Amino acid sequence: MKTTDEITITLTESGRLDKLIADGTDISRSFAQKLCADGLVKVNGKVAQKNHKAEAGDVVDIIIPEPEEMSAEAEDIPLDIVYEDDDVIVVNKPKGMVVHPAPGNTSGTLVNALMYHCGGGLSAINGVVRPGIVHRIDKDTSGLLAAAKNNEAHVRLAAQLKERKALRRYVALVNGNIKEDELTINKPIGRNPSDRKKMAVVAGGREAVTHVRVLERFGRYTLVECRLETGRTHQIRVHMASVGHSIVGDKTYGISNEKFNLSGQLLHAEGIGFEHPRTGKLIELHADIPEDFKNVLDILRKSSK
Repeated sequence: MKTTDEITITLTESGRLDKLIADGTDISRSFAQKLCADGLVKVNGKVAQKNHKAEAGDVVDIIIPEPEEMSAEAEDIPLDIVYEDDDVIVVNKPKGMVVHPAPGNTSGTLVNALMYHCGGGLSAINGVVRPGIVHRIDKDTSGLLAAAKNNEAHVRLAAQLKERKALRRYVALVNGNIKEDELTINKPIGRNPSDRKKMAVVAGGREAVTHVRVLERFGRYTLVECRLETGRTHQIRVHMASVGHSIVGDKTYGISNEKFNLSGQLLHAEGIGFEHPRTGKLIELHADIPEDFKNVLDILRKSSK
């Protein structure tokens, strides 16, 4: 089998192999299981299956095969490209665009657009459904998202996220008046036991830390900057709702009586920063908030005068 890359990691803890691979790399657990089933994972030089009981100190070699042809096709969808070179592409994703194909969203996604623009030049680490995708933002969240054009870049960018070296800064409008100028929300997040489609603050969930700074107050609303230390699914939305300040327009975790008639939450990935995976140079990028967000702020500023 022709391959594009090989990853080697040394385990720092013991446990089931597929889980340790998912925890120690940016490879999803389901993709790790497939790699094990295909004989592409070795522990200390021997092919190992997904349920292998690995030990701390074991050396794991993972072969990443060339991506299979996706069922979703490349589509000529315009992209707002903020930065691009041979290793990385950063785009300003519009609200309403899904990041990668999934049941019910097999076309029109950011991946479809990237496949067309990059002509197949995307990393294969996340499998055939999410080529190039190092991190994600929600469908109804706008803003900056970085994708890797090769496996080496993917591994190094993912490591920066895991080691909390990459900057991810969001701007959000939340309900209520936050009294503190700054606060840190440190609450574990996991699947909501009552609704598996939602996330929630739950005991035994994965560590999640969000740093919040107030930018502007409007009485019943507060404009905040949120800096992610970790990157859990729906982290900012769940954390802000957990302290009584849900994001305006968030129909999943917020309040239903939304007066601004929005199509999604007012949450924008405004800033991203990382060390370039090849050169080590610090890259810091910025994207202005979209028009619907600006319009709401204009209304609030006028009404507060």
